[in-house]
Amino acid sequence: MKLRNQLRYILRKLLRSPLFTVVAVVTLAAAIGANTSIFSLVNGVLLRPLPFDDPERLVGVWHTAPGLGFDLANQSPALHFTYEDENRVFEDIGLWDNTQVSVTGLDEPEWVDAMMVTHRTFPILRVQPVIGRSFTQEDDGPGTPETVVLDYGYWQSRFAGDPAVIGQALRIDGRAREIIGVMPEGLRFLRYEPAVYLPFRFDLSALFVGNFSYQAVARLSPGITIEQANADVDRMIPMAVDRFPGGVTHEILQDARFAAALRPLKQDVVGNVGNILWVLFGGVGIVLLIACANVANLFLVRAEGREGELAVRTAMGANRGQLASQFLLESVVLGLIGGMAGLGLAYAGLRVLQTLAPANLPRLEEISLDPTALLFTLVISVLAGLLFGLFPLLRCGRFSLVTALKEGGRGSSGGRERHRARNALVVAQVALALVLLVGAGLMIRSFRALRGVDPGFRDPEEVLTLRLEIPDAEIEDDEEAARTHELIAERIAEIPGVTSVGLSSSITMGGWQSNDPVWVEDFPVTREGQLPPIRRFKWIGQGYFETMGNPLQAGRSITWADIHDRARVVIVTKNFAREYWGDPASALGKRVGTGLGPGNWWEIVGVVGDVHDDGVGQDPTAVVFWPMVMENPWGELAEGELIVQRSVAYAIRSPRAGTADFLREVRETIWAANPNLPLANVRMLSEIHERSMARTSFTLVMLAIAAAVALLLGAVGIYGVISYVVSQRTREIGVRMALGARMEDVSRLVIRQGLVLAGLGVIVGVVAALGFTRLMSALLYGVDPVDPLTFLSVAVGLTAIALLASYLPARRAAGVDPSMALRAE
Repeated sequence: MKLRNQLRYILRKLLRSPLFTVVAVVTLAAAIGANTSIFSLVNGVLLRPLPFDDPERLVGVWHTAPGLGFDLANQSPALHFTYEDENRVFEDIGLWDNTQVSVTGLDEPEWVDAMMVTHRTFPILRVQPVIGRSFTQEDDGPGTPETVVLDYGYWQSRFAGDPAVIGQALRIDGRAREIIGVMPEGLRFLRYEPAVYLPFRFDLSALFVGNFSYQAVARLSPGITIEQANADVDRMIPMAVDRFPGGVTHEILQDARFAAALRPLKQDVVGNVGNILWVLFGGVGIVLLIACANVANLFLVRAEGREGELAVRTAMGANRGQLASQFLLESVVLGLIGGMAGLGLAYAGLRVLQTLAPANLPRLEEISLDPTALLFTLVISVLAGLLFGLFPLLRCGRFSLVTALKEGGRGSSGGRERHRARNALVVAQVALALVLLVGAGLMIRSFRALRGVDPGFRDPEEVLTLRLEIPDAEIEDDEEAARTHELIAERIAEIPGVTSVGLSSSITMGGWQSNDPVWVEDFPVTREGQLPPIRRFKWIGQGYFETMGNPLQAGRSITWADIHDRARVVIVTKNFAREYWGDPASALGKRVGTGLGPGNWWEIVGVVGDVHDDGVGQDPTAVVFWPMVMENPWGELAEGELIVQRSVAYAIRSPRAGTADFLREVRETIWAANPNLPLANVRMLSEIHERSMARTSFTLVMLAIAAAVALLLGAVGIYGVISYVVSQRTREIGVRMALGARMEDVSRLVIRQGLVLAGLGVIVGVVAALGFTRLMSALLYGVDPVDPLTFLSVAVGLTAIALLASYLPARRAAGVDPSMALRAE
């Protein structure tokens, strides 16, 4: 009952001071809402366990090969089946890989995301279909009827959730597959949302240790640690070479220092976004501290205005503990009100975050105001209330009736002691604002640096990209499939407005990668069995570089004539040429290959500009461009065997690119050549370019918003303190002016105080920013974490804001009428 009465009394007091209450609640709501939003993001992405049974026992099976420059190397099927049969640490292990497939026979042909899995993959995740069955070992073997399992969302959208779909045929990549099951609603396969699941169907007799293009997931046996699992995998690696000969040898693995590098499966899902999210969380935490400092200043002013009330209550017998508990309870109530208001802002903030967040940010669908987020809001609301309530409490701790009567009298102009806490809070606000402004400034400079990088193409807003795959079930002959791609490219080039068309196995930054060792004839490896450096491979048709806008540095490009004649020609990037011969022109006529031996060399006929194939934030990738139809360069194969690219990315340059009519004409042209070829990955090259900078721009926007709020609160804090000081020193100012002080002198006196506070805050903030920016160094590009220009610019800018915030009350102080001030006292 006593607590209820206290709460009623506190609420009445807050309602009697509506301006104070509204300002405090709005300030707290904004800061707490921002913290709740970012915490929900951190919780959903980083903290929440994966939505599988016993997720802590799930691991991604990776390897490391530092001798070849790989911190992480994927899985090989030969290694996988060795681990499956010989391991002592796994409850089970499965192989998987994401891909895309064409689906025909429903309405228009379409490309959909797909997941290839072994039959043990779903049992490892302990996921069962809602109808039908999962894959069995028979489904996963060669020579058996082909099957498919549908994702729940795809089942709903394409089959209206009809249970009778089980047993029906779905035409995928030109071949009919029996639908055997539907996975449960909401299932996400780690970072992916496939429409269909397909079994791998490996032929074990044809495997060898190589083709590290797959990923693996395993469930550790109870009580087994990742360290123990790594040791067991290291034991099995040599066994795979003996069991599946014909590929990588023991010597190559030894030179590569090939070893196990298992890690929690959650790390495979989250990737490297942790740095971004923790920096953002720290940023909004700083905003909350600044908000608490602002509200604490409001509380101090309000407490000093209540000294008469406190004096009366003390005279009536109230002790320090009762006064202190009243202040703390009032501040906590205010914090809780701010927290409740902040929840509404947090909900809106989450919608904004999900809109602004880059598409490759994982687990976005799992972000919500769940009970954990609500508990977090409650905790920080109470802690914020306790934090800003401490300052008037400390003042209350030094309160005495004599002091109240002395300083609260009519002639008082205010003692210095009462200003110290407010001044300290302003210094803290400026310091914290500087930390955020420096962080935002560094991100701005990083973004500008990324914008200035030559990605390896020009005018991306004029280039439409898409992918076409011709399945062997659609066109069986490889060479005819290649001619079909050439024919489609020629017909697209005839569309009005098209200036050029180019084909490649993957567009720059498009995400499709192929990597293999490349031998250079003039630079043999030091000993037999040693591998040369791994290089990025792309296969191209005529016109690719011209369409992308990446000029040749020397020589010529690959033509359709080269492709028809099976010419042994190749193009390399400028950084590849410089690595070996210094000058791009010196690379012409030199030869490279994918293995040693007579007749296994391709002549370099051109050198093209560098490309940032992994994104503008990464170093340019050394790339070797082969003809899209070529004699197989790997091993001794039957004479005339070809490597043909059936899945090809098209780059189409036109001022009309990006319009709906242009895309319609491109689609009609393709379907006129073959109506069963769906268009996939239809994107503007500018979208691909922007996506490579998406995380940087997202971090920049979030930090900039936090910094803007911090700057505003800091400026308001300085203005509020200086204004209050002026109001308290009105009599002193009147006396000074009566004794001959000029208006300029009074203004200078007031401004000096504001600049001193700002200067102290800048000094403290620079020291704090040195630590904060080092934590975000992994997010920066082209700028040092302690960049002097950024630090100096922010310090000068913040001081200028402090000068402006001090000027307004200084101007009011200079206008004080001495006679009126003295008469009022």
